[in-house]
Parts: sequence; C-alpha cells; structure tokens
Amino acid sequence: MIVEWVGLSIGFSSQFLFSARTFYQWFASEKEKKVIAPRYFWQLSLVASFLMFLYGDIRNDFPIMLGQAITYFIYIRNLQILDEWKYFPKILRFAALAFPLAIIIYYFTNDENELNLLIINTSIPRALFILGITAQVLFTFRFVYQWIHSEVNHSSGLPLGFWLISLTGASLILVYGILRQDLVLILGNLFGTVVYVRNLMLLRKSWKRV
Repeated sequence: MIVEWVGLSIGFSSQFLFSARTFYQWFASEKEKKVIAPRYFWQLSLVASFLMFLYGDIRNDFPIMLGQAITYFIYIRNLQILDEWKYFPKILRFAALAFPLAIIIYYFTNDENELNLLIINTSIPRALFILGITAQVLFTFRFVYQWIHSEVNHSSGLPLGFWLISLTGASLILVYGILRQDLVLILGNLFGTVVYVRNLMLLRKSWKRV
C-alpha cells in the first residue's frame, strides 16, 4: 500500500510538471502569437521525465519506461542546442546522465526473472501491452522527429509534425490509460490533447498571415 501511494505521488508529480511545461509553452506561444519552445519547457521536461521513469519502474510498466528512456536524452540534447546545459552543476549533469543507464544496467544484470517481469508483465494482457508499446513509441517518436528537425536547422523548435504526432500518440496513450485504469496517464493526456490542438491552430494562423 505504501509503495502504491509513493508511486502515485511520483506519477502525479511527474504529470504535474509535464502539464506545467505544456501550459508554459502554450502561454509563451499565445503571447508571441506563434509556436515557440522556451528553455524552461526543456528543463521541466527533463525533471518530469526523470520522475515518470521512476513511476514506470514502480509500476513495472515497460511501455512507460521505454518512452521516457528515449525522450530523456533528447531533452538534454535540446538544452545543449540552446546552450543551457552547461549552466547545470556538473554533479547534476553527471547524475542526470547516469541514472537511466544505471536502471537499465540493473535490469539486465540483476535477475533474469526481474527483467522478464518487466518486459513480459503477466498483469497486463498481451493486446493491451502491445497498445501501450505502440502508443509510447509513437509518442516518443515526436521528440525523435523534433530532435532531427532541430539538428538540421541548428535551432530548438517544435514543428508541425511534432504536434500531429503528439496528438495521435496522446490519444492512444489516453486509451491505454483508460484500459489500464491509470489515473496518472488519463489526467495528463487529457490536458495534453487540448494543448496540442491549440498549437496546431496557432500554426495554422501563422500560415494564414504568411
């Protein structure tokens, strides 16, 4: 029971930060009348991803951990592109880079049964597990797309494809969350879909002005 409450606390804290970063990006974009990606968006994303990774570990939810393990390092890369990463204390930068790798190494070296429990979780029906993996991979791909776009353009931004993939991925995760009866995923992605739609509307308005 205590572990469950700790897990929920971490999960809701993570979703609160994800929602805060999304709201901040939305507010900043409304103010500028165009879609932007301010540095605090990436800083909040990194902390929220750290907590969501922990939540996935506590829940033995491989789809959640898979998604966060990938996007976590993309958040760091965007901070590097913005030239903000160097302002983090060295010990914090080391800890941020070492933590996910340490968890991954732990699962592969500790106990084969524990790894099997994570990847082949008997508490999640196979069809639902596949839905979760598909939703998380798609949702994660938005940041892979954003990362490639940023590297090509040598600037950190959030292009049209990012928002289209975000909306599709969030919708699938919302379905996964409902079927898993995971209130953390449900509340977080309900808010997210509203913001993704609004950013698409802002992009459409900016095209009309051009």
